[in-house]
Amino acid sequence: MGKFQLFPVQASTLAPEVDHLLYFLLAVSTFFTLLIFGAIFYFAIRYRRRSENELPHVAHTGYTLEIVWSVIPFGLTMVMFTWGASIFFNSRRPPNDAIQIYAVGKQWMWKLEHMEGQREINELHIPVGRPVRITMASEDVIHSFFVPAFRTKQDVVPGTYTTTWFTPTKTGKYHLFCAEYCGTRHSGMIGWIYVMEPADYETWLGGGAASGSLADNGKKLFEQLACNNCHREDNTGRCPNLVGVFGQPVKLSGGNTVKADEAYIRESILQPQAKIVAGYEPVMPTFQGLVTEDQILQLVEYVKSIGPKPAAGPVSSGTTPAAGALSTPAKR
Repeated sequence: MGKFQLFPVQASTLAPEVDHLLYFLLAVSTFFTLLIFGAIFYFAIRYRRRSENELPHVAHTGYTLEIVWSVIPFGLTMVMFTWGASIFFNSRRPPNDAIQIYAVGKQWMWKLEHMEGQREINELHIPVGRPVRITMASEDVIHSFFVPAFRTKQDVVPGTYTTTWFTPTKTGKYHLFCAEYCGTRHSGMIGWIYVMEPADYETWLGGGAASGSLADNGKKLFEQLACNNCHREDNTGRCPNLVGVFGQPVKLSGGNTVKADEAYIRESILQPQAKIVAGYEPVMPTFQGLVTEDQILQLVEYVKSIGPKPAAGPVSSGTTPAAGALSTPAKR
């Protein structure tokens, strides 16, 4: 029992905030539990029926007591809501300078890849004191990326991207779990997160056998799939020019506008007919089953890396760079 620990170590900037809210909830719950049960026992004894002929006396009081025991719980619940909402919104807004890492959940392992091309299985090396943003996808079923020491847990849902972020504050080795039942070997889908000093992290990052950055590998794949035959930078292709499109508004054929983020690019690769860019024909086939989640992440990073938008302003139909069907087939 000397090593028994009621709560995991606090190893991120978010952990103390979550724990403080938990302590407050436990304190309020304990106080009112004792108050209510104490009142039950007191009134049961104090106002017990002493004879068969005794009738209870009905007393009509004012509204003061009614208001008090309505306003106080309402105020406490609003404090809980505001406090919890603040932590929630903070945990969903990663800083712009966060280190980007991609994770793919698969029965029964975590595959993680750094922007520099370093790949890890069931392990993640990160520097202390730096915010880390993890963009996650699943190849099969729902998983959940859970790091108790960081107080972060985020479901990983097939067919979409989810993100989580944290800033580690202590070096060390911390558990990584899948917290969503994902099959018969769910209990074995575990890993470790190694928080290192910045210098040690840079040494580790430079000493691995990286096969090129995510963007470089995405460019190679983009060319192998002959995507550049239709997505031409001179705007003469049958599909939109992708230079500088990431993060920009894209006008669709139906008149709606969407933002070209990671989820939109992924959808355009796997379901190109879902959103057609204004001014273009729905000529792109699906690459569902032809590219893996890892390869989709590479293509996304390549699109993100290919430069700023040549001209400012909103995307217009067929003339300004836009994102729609992101690839064209090598053979038609």
